[in-house]
Amino acid sequence: MKKLETRRNNISLPVRYPSGRAEDMAKKLTDISIKKIRPDPAKRLEIPDAGKPGLYLVIQPSGKKSWAVRYRFNGKPRKLTLRGGFHSLAAAHELAQEALGKVAKGRDPAAEAPVAPPRVDLFKDVAADFIKRHVKPNTSSTYSRDLERRFVKDVLPRLGERDIREITKLDIDELLDAVADRGGGLSANVIHSMLRSLFIWSVGEGFLDASPMVNVKRPLKVSARDRVLSEDEIKRLWLACEAVGYPYGTLAQLLLLTGQRRSEVSGMRWDELDLDRRVWLIPGERTKNGEPHEVPLSAPSLEIVNSLPKIKGRYVLTFTGDYPVTNHGAAKRAIDDELGAIDHWTLHDLRRTVATGMARLHIPLQVAEKVLNHISGTLGGIAGIYNRHDYADEKRQALEAWGRYVLSLQRPAENVVTFRAG
Repeated sequence: MKKLETRRNNISLPVRYPSGRAEDMAKKLTDISIKKIRPDPAKRLEIPDAGKPGLYLVIQPSGKKSWAVRYRFNGKPRKLTLRGGFHSLAAAHELAQEALGKVAKGRDPAAEAPVAPPRVDLFKDVAADFIKRHVKPNTSSTYSRDLERRFVKDVLPRLGERDIREITKLDIDELLDAVADRGGGLSANVIHSMLRSLFIWSVGEGFLDASPMVNVKRPLKVSARDRVLSEDEIKRLWLACEAVGYPYGTLAQLLLLTGQRRSEVSGMRWDELDLDRRVWLIPGERTKNGEPHEVPLSAPSLEIVNSLPKIKGRYVLTFTGDYPVTNHGAAKRAIDDELGAIDHWTLHDLRRTVATGMARLHIPLQVAEKVLNHISGTLGGIAGIYNRHDYADEKRQALEAWGRYVLSLQRPAENVVTFRAG
């Protein structure tokens, strides 16, 4: 690191440049140029001000700004951080001049600076700041209310009055264990995710140097194969999808109504749909087993498809018409913002929910497997070779019954007709 020394009142003032390159040479700062400087998320920046040698603008990775004065005293480099938060450029010049004046008189301003009392940031205050500045601007009101409720109920009673810097991995483990022990394993997982986000944010904002969540495991290992949405969750999901709308909300609704795979639904093309016959034919190149798969469109599915915007292009669920909606993570986040917290569900869980729901409606297993285009189970092996029945009528009956059931959860008084074989 190169240094350029100037002389003022016989005091040596080092001006430090990050790399020694010409473009990094000190420039005279202005209020406008200061506003335009962007933080570096990977490191702290110290920018010298040629208008006041020895004065530096300090910018943390979080974007927080402050001022510091560097000087030499008794031949050794010293640094004084200007107290009182971020000052205007004129005020920073005045304070820097005052500090350098002391140096010229043989005094060390850093040694004379009052010792600041130990900083205390209570967890409850940081959490409130996190919700106000990060959660509410970036999520739905439903989600932020749910997060606040969980903090008030489970987190603040244990950690609220603690300095956030004193909270350890052990404290978090004990909190999560307490929630899980009362039968809330999935709730403990949700709180784990919430705390992880809060502590990462706190590091970025300068409250912490490192997150205590490192190596804190989720209390409950959730098996994706077992997750099925309850009736209440299906109802809430449907309402959230209606609020999100096209294309992300529509994607989840069609996943729930048809039981097909994410890639199959998100890649749906207009030329695959025969709306007169009320069927969707997925070509073999888009199915997992490589076989064409015909999906009857139930009344709710058909109503949704008929209501979709006709964007020029081949794809049904799209922003441009030329490319399908494939960002399933963005779809999930958009729905979650409206949905609030449902414990660890995924879009793929909707397919499993359809299979389980059909069993609840007494739809024969082989029909459900045909709907889902499974080639194992009752239709695998020898049975699959000799049983060439396409189950077209049975699949339509099954999906119509399932569609009525899903809609009945939005209108509880509506009767649901279960599947009847034959």
